[in-house]
Amino acid sequence: MSGVMLNWKQAYASKITTVEQAIKLIPRGRRILIGSGAAEPHELVEGLVECGGHLADNDIVHLMTLGPAPYVQPGMEHRFRHTAFFIGHNVRAAVAEGRADFMPVFLSEIPALIRSRRVRIDVAMVQVSPPDRHGYVSLGVSVDIVRAAVEAADLILAEVNPKTPRTHGDSFIHLDRIDALVPVDYGLPELPSKPADEVSTEIARHVASLIPNGATLQLGIGKIPDAVLAALSNHKDLGVHSEMFSDGVMNLVEAGVITGRKKTLLPGKVVTSFLMGSRKLYEWVDDNPVVEMRPSNFTNDPFNVARNEGMVAVNSALAVDLTGQVAADTLMGNFFSGIGGQVDFIRGAARSHGGKPIIALPSTAKGASRILPVLEEGAGVVTSRGDVRYVVTEFGVADLWGKNIRQRTLALIEIAHPDFRAELLNAAKARRYVFADQITSENLYPWEETRTTQLRTGQTVELRPARLSDEEALQDLFYRLSDDSTYRRFMAYKNVHPHSEMQKLVDSDYEHNMALLATRSDGSEEQILAMARYDVDPGTRLADIAFVVQDEWQGHGLGTLLMRRMSEIAQARGVSGFTADVLDSNKPMLMVFHKSGLHVRSETEDSTRHLTLLFDALDKEDKSRVRSG
Repeated sequence: MSGVMLNWKQAYASKITTVEQAIKLIPRGRRILIGSGAAEPHELVEGLVECGGHLADNDIVHLMTLGPAPYVQPGMEHRFRHTAFFIGHNVRAAVAEGRADFMPVFLSEIPALIRSRRVRIDVAMVQVSPPDRHGYVSLGVSVDIVRAAVEAADLILAEVNPKTPRTHGDSFIHLDRIDALVPVDYGLPELPSKPADEVSTEIARHVASLIPNGATLQLGIGKIPDAVLAALSNHKDLGVHSEMFSDGVMNLVEAGVITGRKKTLLPGKVVTSFLMGSRKLYEWVDDNPVVEMRPSNFTNDPFNVARNEGMVAVNSALAVDLTGQVAADTLMGNFFSGIGGQVDFIRGAARSHGGKPIIALPSTAKGASRILPVLEEGAGVVTSRGDVRYVVTEFGVADLWGKNIRQRTLALIEIAHPDFRAELLNAAKARRYVFADQITSENLYPWEETRTTQLRTGQTVELRPARLSDEEALQDLFYRLSDDSTYRRFMAYKNVHPHSEMQKLVDSDYEHNMALLATRSDGSEEQILAMARYDVDPGTRLADIAFVVQDEWQGHGLGTLLMRRMSEIAQARGVSGFTADVLDSNKPMLMVFHKSGLHVRSETEDSTRHLTLLFDALDKEDKSRVRSG
């Protein structure tokens, strides 16, 4: 054993060289892969320009780098041609000006392209940790496509940096594979977290509401992912299977929120391909068996992603059109970033049992809407309208799965910025996406009024304000009503419930009128169980109120819950009380009003009771009882 150890130590010593000597080993006309992200070998990269005077027509490829990228500067064209799998800020101008190329490809497929030599890698320039006592070095914080490159390349040049953490998983290579070693000693580039702004915080709140305890997460790096992680501090037993992550994941692991106990693929492990963050993060992953660094062909493989039950993938976009198409790699006709892992994880999460693929984006950018009637000319569709399920902005969540174009259009307009909703609706009408008489609302949806509660049977229901996109579900409720229930609601026999009437029932300004729904989800589609609506008379400040409950849900206490909640909402908005017309034979509804705790004044005309319920008639003790139920 000592002889083997001595042999690798001798080999290690024999491979130590300088940047200049290492660069001289690179032949002309060969393709060079540069290590990714925070593991970019900066001194070797600088050496390409400073010491590579002999080079000509060398193609440089990489996933994403953080350094200055001197090889794409003007004047380097005769020596280097650059191809990016993902366009970062350091090469964006070169790609836009035609001095560099962009290769659109799913991140999960790049290792196979490299191994098959369809994308030939002749030289791999990487950064590694010092060797262990067995002669193995670690690729540190970037395994992604680098693993395939060091297996396929003819020449491997490596910086040996004591600041590179030794990471677990599939990050180790033996010194035998490396041709030249350049000792360096510098800190890895850090990517500081940016404080969340109000928009990111609201987006994160909506995304967090979609994430159940025990879910496995994929998130990127940036303000929105950081804000989402911060919003998950009260969740339990979350897991991570993500192509990359930053400090937010570390913080939740240390807080006991991320445990991986519920993961169905590599339980207990935080699985990723590359990391970017603070020095604390790099120190945390050093020799940390909880973190598994896996190559992109494993981590991003949609079939592996789907093996995680309850997989929630959160990805960003530059724009979304009203049909659900997602543009994520082009901006104003120019290539901006790349496909990356978005489609890998969107499709993997969609295949996961209980999975949720989510696209999250601010509703505007530089004063323009990011939800568009159609994508701009030159915009690239990264995620198709068939792949999209949830779209989230600071104004809410649009659930598009299984929805037709009209339904998608209404849902997306509802989460667009209010300043652009009328414009989007007019554009949708011009394209015949929606009814010609379709209305829209520029009012902010009052998410804060949503409540989850239990019926006396123990079943959980959600009470929330109605939206225009609830029209068809409400229509379904009315068509399911018995003739008797329909008569009690409308005081007439009514067997048709057209769009023109239904959209008025779900249209609210949330101030002078309010429609409140009781809903329940069976894990897929939300069902409306009951509805209450009030409309305020501006002269008297009294609100006329009416209720409807599905036949099979009558007698479960839904009317009482809705009455209690509507009383709270109305009083908070300065409403003086309620009025209602109820058939004398509608004993259950009369009971709801009389049990409300409000003072009820009743007048009877023919077979109809005219009820008036005043909030001001209550003393403080009574008001407290109404609020608490």
